Amino acid sequence: MKILAVCGFGVGSSMILRMSIEKACKDLGIVAEVENTDVSSAQGAQVDLVFTSNELATQLRSSVKCPVVAIHRYMDKEEVKGKLQEYI
Repeated sequence: MKILAVCGFGVGSSMILRMSIEKACKDLGIVAEVENTDVSSAQGAQVDLVFTSNELATQLRSSVKCPVVAIHRYMDKEEVKGKLQEYI
């Protein structure tokens, strides 16, 4: 499984979200390649799942072919785990 963590510039908050996704995947026994990136790069990416903010989710849903998951608290591993379980 390939997962993207997306923020506006692909550096700060997406890196934090990436770490939460990796921890959640480990807890759930999910083998996944997790990367962080910016919105523009995410629009052309071939991935299974995209995690991002509420603000960017609407924009990404219209430009990617996979589910886009909106996360409220990037550092909340339990929120991320819950969302992952919905989509696996």
